[in-house]
Amino acid sequence: MAQKPTAKKSIADDPKVVQAIQNYEIGLRAMQEHKFDKAKTHLLKVAGGPSKELSDRATVHLNTCNQHLEKVTTQFRSPEEHFDYAVSLMNVGDYVQAREHLDKLLKQSPQSDYVTYGLAALDCMTGHVEDSLRNLDAAIRLNAALRFQARNDSDFQNLAEDPRFTELLYPDPGADSSPEHETPEETY
Repeated sequence: MAQKPTAKKSIADDPKVVQAIQNYEIGLRAMQEHKFDKAKTHLLKVAGGPSKELSDRATVHLNTCNQHLEKVTTQFRSPEEHFDYAVSLMNVGDYVQAREHLDKLLKQSPQSDYVTYGLAALDCMTGHVEDSLRNLDAAIRLNAALRFQARNDSDFQNLAEDPRFTELLYPDPGADSSPEHETPEETY
């Protein structure tokens, strides 16, 4: 009597693997929705699961989740440290996060010249010329020394040819003098 060949058991038939795949998919969806806590919970289940390939992939995504969760819980000891963090976000091209941090700082400290200057630079880098000029003007009114800093700041290169930018950085010396400081012209 011939024996019937037994069908090979598929990996998809293993309920543990099926559950790991479901957790992986849920974790990825949560990551795409920026729900990193939820994603982490599901990906942790996959990382310890039966499929090595899926476990390795889940570990990579867990690292991403951890990085995003660390950003959220970052505590700043001072407004200056918070500002430095916002500038670092600008430097890596994360303009949306940088703007969120600078806006938050400006609400906390509306007369802060360096925050207003940072917003001016960010506005220029992101093509918001009018906002950049307005914020730069406000920053210079708060601290005239920023005029000299802006002259050599590469963040303002998009405004280099704009005459309004030039007027902000190189004001007409006679424009600020009042009539009482003027010397009368001598007549001969």
